[in-house]
Amino acid sequence: MKKQSVGVIGLGAMGAGMARSLRRAGHDVQVHDVRPDVAAAFAREGGRAHDSPAALARHCEVVISVVVNAAQTESVLFGEQGCAAALAAGSVFVMCSTVDPNWSAALETRLEDLGLLYVDAPISGGAARAASGEITMMTAARPQAYAKCEHLFDAMAARVYKLGDRAGAGSKVKIINQLLAGVHIAAAAEAMALGLREGVDPEALYEVITNSAGNSWMFENRMAHVLAADYTPLSSVDIFVKDLGLVLDMARASKFPLPLSATAHQMFMQASSAGHAAEDDSAVIKIFPGIQLPGARP
Repeated sequence: MKKQSVGVIGLGAMGAGMARSLRRAGHDVQVHDVRPDVAAAFAREGGRAHDSPAALARHCEVVISVVVNAAQTESVLFGEQGCAAALAAGSVFVMCSTVDPNWSAALETRLEDLGLLYVDAPISGGAARAASGEITMMTAARPQAYAKCEHLFDAMAARVYKLGDRAGAGSKVKIINQLLAGVHIAAAAEAMALGLREGVDPEALYEVITNSAGNSWMFENRMAHVLAADYTPLSSVDIFVKDLGLVLDMARASKFPLPLSATAHQMFMQASSAGHAAEDDSAVIKIFPGIQLPGARP
């Protein structure tokens, strides 16, 4: 495998695991995070930390951005000390955030005008799969962009789907994935809340559902957080306020009805406005009245 210097911007739950997977594969990993202590901790394990996207970009032919949204991506590229102006012509910018597909397509054009290549590459899988190099990548890019970074994707992902040769297709598929993820979490919370209301033992309910036809990956994963009373955010309530908002925006443009998505979005909005915005997305269960959650005081 070709070894090269690669930059990772954003060392959150997913980005940190992806950076470590790249380093484990033998690549020279350059990192930047808005939290200097996080980047410095990664550098102590191996690799190199930089104090700005621009400083990082001067050392890399490929930069992988793993930030939260389009606004943060804009800042990474075009803000003060952004990396777009510092990247050499022909370099590749890999965008892993969940964003409006039209915005992603427009970003490709903007970067091409600067002589840069772009990969629309939203990701899925969670922190554990990122740490083990087994995420899923939903990508769309020019063939010449793939040629420069496919081996890097192999280090980070168990599955890399090529969905088109222009940006936007990857983001569309990711948004549809988020439709299902958000609706499944909301439905899982509703089912567990009903069980609690009816006096069913939550541990027994969890055991039965996870071994029955009603199970889903989100029920199994997120309701375990509820049972443990652990709302440490791996993916927060406000992530689904954003992502389900993108789902509805995409459908609204073609006047396509999404009744379940709209209801789930309102549930996450309610949880956010009730003070749970930064908690794990399983905290959407806290909107239901008249129940006592595991770990809560009577």
